[in-house]
Amino acid sequence: MSYEAFRQFADSWGLVYMFAIFAVVVALVLRPGAKKQADDAAQIPFREDR
Repeated sequence: MSYEAFRQFADSWGLVYMFAIFAVVVALVLRPGAKKQADDAAQIPFREDR
């Protein structure tokens, strides 16, 4: 793939691809039930597994 072709692809579909990824991440974070998982992940550094 040449630079020009890659650049044209990135200009046309790259923004759509990045927005789709952003929308999926936002949907996963804001879904019902995500608070428990977020709180659990936030406590990982403070756990003592010894």
